[in-house]
Amino acid sequence: MTFEHKFYKELPDEAKAIRTEVFIEEQGFKNEFDDDDSRCIHAVIFANGTAAATGRIFPPENGVCIIGRIAVRKAFRGKDIGGKTVLLLEEKARELGAEKIALSAQCRVSVFYEKLGYSASGEIYSDEFCPHIHMEKTL
Repeated sequence: MTFEHKFYKELPDEAKAIRTEVFIEEQGFKNEFDDDDSRCIHAVIFANGTAAATGRIFPPENGVCIIGRIAVRKAFRGKDIGGKTVLLLEEKARELGAEKIALSAQCRVSVFYEKLGYSASGEIYSDEFCPHIHMEKTL
């Protein structure tokens, strides 16, 4: 499988389709798209030319970039594309001058982020009735 990626200054149709499939159709989120999409850089990972995964990154504030909306289409799961997406966003954060990455992880996937070097902190909180935890990683 060959991988390519692209960064976008606006939410591309490919990222919107992936997030709709994963967060709205599969997980039942209602408020997936927000005004923050216009402030973020969006990444799309293509596997053999097909849009397979996406994520977004906020511009750094005080040396910290926030990443989020990491989503992998069901047909591409189990192939480490999620990990590739996070690492790609970390590279972009370094390019933007960030020293740390923060994210809001669904608790059910916090182990995925721990394997990538993230540490959880604070209390578990609910986002659209789904338990989340704050996680960070120093670059």
